[in-house]
Order: sequence, then structure tokens, then C-alpha cells
Amino acid sequence: MRVALGSDHAGFPLKEILKIELAALGHQVTDLGTHDGTTSVDYPDFGAAVGRAVVAGDADLGVCTCGSGIGISMAANKIPGVRAAVIHDVTTATLARRHNHANVVCLGGRTMGTAVAIDSLTAFLEAGEEHGRHDERISKLAELDRELVRPGEGSS
Repeated sequence: MRVALGSDHAGFPLKEILKIELAALGHQVTDLGTHDGTTSVDYPDFGAAVGRAVVAGDADLGVCTCGSGIGISMAANKIPGVRAAVIHDVTTATLARRHNHANVVCLGGRTMGTAVAIDSLTAFLEAGEEHGRHDERISKLAELDRELVRPGEGSS
């Protein structure tokens, strides 16, 4: 699977660990930055980059990290077509993928232990999308994306 990664400085250490884990699992990883954990950077830049990579088809899924996972998820979710979810554990990771068809997962480098983060990411990657009752809800999310992009305006 092709996975795009992005983080700000606060999420950098966790991103680096997850990058190694993803590669060890055989996934093709594209690291969209940041590339150091000491220079302060803005999480919207990296959340948007991951979101754009997923929507463009350059990655199958995205993984974002920042201090809490919240800010970078907000940024990723500004890209129409992204369904970014902040996860806290294996249960929220699995449900985000199965029920909400999340295509970007966001984790907090300052709020989540390494072992839980690795287990949660693995659960997210292994969970399949459930259909049936969830399809109508996913369709409604797609409708909301279309409301954001008016003809002739393009996307952000």
C-alpha cells in the first residue's frame, strides 16, 4: 500500500517511528515532511500536503502526526475528499476505517504512547471498509465536499 506521511515538529518523533514500522510492514512510504523535529513549522502545511496526496491518488492512505493529532486533522479535512480521523487506540482506529471510511489517520505525538500508536496504525491499515448502512453516510460526506467546491472555483 502507498502511504503518505506528514507531521509538524511536535509530531516528528512519532512520524519517524511510524515510517519505520510502515516500511517494515512492506508499505511504500512517501514522507512529505517535516524533516526535523527542532524547527517550528505549521501543521496545516503538512496536513494539507498529505490530504492532497491521497485525493490525487498519489497515496492510498495518509498518516499525520502533530502534538495532539487534532490540528493536523483539521487541516487535512479541509481538502475535499479527505476523511481524516483522530485516533486514540485500536478501537477508534478500526472504527474510523470500517464505519467512516477514513483515508487519513491522525495521531498525537504528545498524547499517545509509541506502542499504542503502532498498534492503532496497524489496526487502521488492516481494517476493511464496511459497506451497507455506512454507504449512505459516506455519500452524505461526499455531498458536503461538493458543497465546498463551487463550479469554477477549483479546490484548495
